[in-house]
Amino acid sequence: MDPSETLSPTVTQLDQWMVESQVFKIYELLGSVPRSAQSVMLELQRDNHIDFLTKGLRQLGPSFCVLDANRPWLCYWILHSIELLGDSVDAELENNIIDFLSRCQDPNGGYAGGPGQMPHLATTYAAINSLITLGGHGSLSSINRGKVYAFLRQRKDPSGAFRMHDGGEMDVRACYTAISVASVLNILDNDLVKDVGNYIMRLDGVGCQTYEGGFSGEPGSEAHGGYTFCGLATMVLIGEVNRLDLTSLIDWMVFRQGVECGFQGRTNKLVDGCYSFWQGGVFALIQKLHSIIDEQLMLSDAGGSATESPQTASTSSHSGQRGSAKFSNIGFNFLKEPSEMELLFHSMALQQYIILCSQLQEGGFRDKPGKHRDYYHTCYCLSGLSVAQYSYSKDADSPPLPNAVFGPYSNLLEPIHPLYNVILDRYHEAHKFFSTS
Repeated sequence: MDPSETLSPTVTQLDQWMVESQVFKIYELLGSVPRSAQSVMLELQRDNHIDFLTKGLRQLGPSFCVLDANRPWLCYWILHSIELLGDSVDAELENNIIDFLSRCQDPNGGYAGGPGQMPHLATTYAAINSLITLGGHGSLSSINRGKVYAFLRQRKDPSGAFRMHDGGEMDVRACYTAISVASVLNILDNDLVKDVGNYIMRLDGVGCQTYEGGFSGEPGSEAHGGYTFCGLATMVLIGEVNRLDLTSLIDWMVFRQGVECGFQGRTNKLVDGCYSFWQGGVFALIQKLHSIIDEQLMLSDAGGSATESPQTASTSSHSGQRGSAKFSNIGFNFLKEPSEMELLFHSMALQQYIILCSQLQEGGFRDKPGKHRDYYHTCYCLSGLSVAQYSYSKDADSPPLPNAVFGPYSNLLEPIHPLYNVILDRYHEAHKFFSTS
């Protein structure tokens, strides 16, 4: 090939340049407008978001018929967003949601995407998180934990993983939704945990943690932000996080925040607001795993393996105690771990992307400039914004300082439990309820 010939840019490059151009124009606009206009751009449009979300709970347009099998997810995305914004739904709407989700609860356990549909692990996770987000005795007592447990056992595969539904796919997402539900409901036991870690970290070396350091949906696939959160959170909740190569995970994670200031989900992919949580949430978990990471770094420097074998993984303070009465305390005790590790992502830059590029002034959040708002991106942009705002806080009870919040301090959201992505206060209420009932 003649060196003087100019290679044509790829479609991927053209898309990346277009997104960068759109994002940089927004950042340049912020610096060029009067201070009064800057204040509007920097402000979280809380009332508009709540209005957008509440209308979605009451009535959706005909185009949402394609999400008929995802209705508990719509409940979760909207309810969680409203709670993050410091608001709640009225009593009538709350009762209607509890009634609807009760009708999604299958007679044999688990929750379906709608009344009369097939129960599914993903919608079970969404329904449980919705009911925990509503809180109160009526909501929490509507969950039939015995039948949920039976449903989870039915979804358990001999490999150790879980299937999303009867005859369905088996992946890290299924493992996370099953383990998260069991943990938060205080029904996690040895039978559910058995060999989950061996599926995620297969002994033949072809597990879900890839050569890049992130996690794939199934062994041998490409590392992905959503699956990385699911894989890491699952291993924390079953007490086997020691088995992961956390230093390799960090190497992959730190390169996912690009020049746009937001996160991408995979290598060479475009920025997307939803990864504000899926990637940002991973950093929130990593911050509390500093002791294990330090041990792995020392082992690596000494020429040993950075990870622990299945036989030795249970010796760490993060491993939990084997037994049905002990697993649910892992999530509770995880909050007590101080966030002593230096922050590994640019918190203010992420908040800047969310507020300036994902937020729509009329309410709702989007993937990136040029896209439409939706409830999914609203939920995970706000979840990521909360993670970023509290990223400098050393413990769960410490409110962030004003200089840790992008824009006015009134932008501050409610804190979440990073393992379950529910509001912290609602998690504590549920933990107490299910520990005593």
